Amino acid sequence: MRLLMFRAGGGRRLGALREDGEELIELSEPADILELIDSGEDGLARVRSAAARGKGRSHRLGDVQLLAPLDAPRGNVIAIGRNYQKHAEETAVMEGREPSPPTIFTKAITSLTEPYAEIAIDPQISDKIDWEVELAVVIGRRGANIRREDARPYVFGYTVLNDVTARDIQSSWGGQYFKGKSLDRSCPTGPWIVTSDELDNPQSLNLQLRVNETIKQDGNTRDMIYSVDAIIEWASKGMTLLPGAVIATGTPDGVGFARKPPEFLKPGDIMETEVERIGLLRNKIVAAVDE
Repeated sequence: MRLLMFRAGGGRRLGALREDGEELIELSEPADILELIDSGEDGLARVRSAAARGKGRSHRLGDVQLLAPLDAPRGNVIAIGRNYQKHAEETAVMEGREPSPPTIFTKAITSLTEPYAEIAIDPQISDKIDWEVELAVVIGRRGANIRREDARPYVFGYTVLNDVTARDIQSSWGGQYFKGKSLDRSCPTGPWIVTSDELDNPQSLNLQLRVNETIKQDGNTRDMIYSVDAIIEWASKGMTLLPGAVIATGTPDGVGFARKPPEFLKPGDIMETEVERIGLLRNKIVAAVDE
């Protein structure tokens, strides 16, 4: 099932996308995806039944404004760095060191934005804005010290995330991963969450990032150093994962700052972020407007 949040009649609504991908069913309850996650398997079963029966108002997908699926998730977004071998290598070359294991960091929830939102660049803050296509995992159950072999039931679903990064802040402010990756409304997510039962193998998905229709990143989740199950095991060691938490699983090679010469986003660019079997984000880069 593909679950999404959208705006209609001045309010936020929960919906389920039909198989044709052109229409959605508005669900009267629960209020949002976070509340649905909290309702457990019984709540998900009720929503699945209501969607299958078409019990709810129907909307054309193109007629509604899609919102971030989780706004906001529980806690900062948990993110995994250097989780694709080639990207780990290209980053290590730029930093003049040998590749190392993935890094874990977080992104502020205020960085999240809608799947088709405009992303503003303010050169007074950063003019080295980079792209990172990522598969994101939505946690469905509370757990700590989760063993890899037990990890899959803790996954509610999957979505697409672009870990847009201010490289100058990340590198020049003393290695500020959190700050460089947390600019307001810079991280599009969505366009919906695909429930885990619809995606039997998250380790065989193509990922692609395009800027103005030119492919910049082209990878596959099979190239992850740490698989989704391993990420959950690692991230939950001594730390409780909450239902409704989001984990960004890392990006393949092809990021802008590692290109020769480096490339960064600029106003007017159209950025498309796609993960196979999940969906596509499309974001226009614009100049920030002084308030």
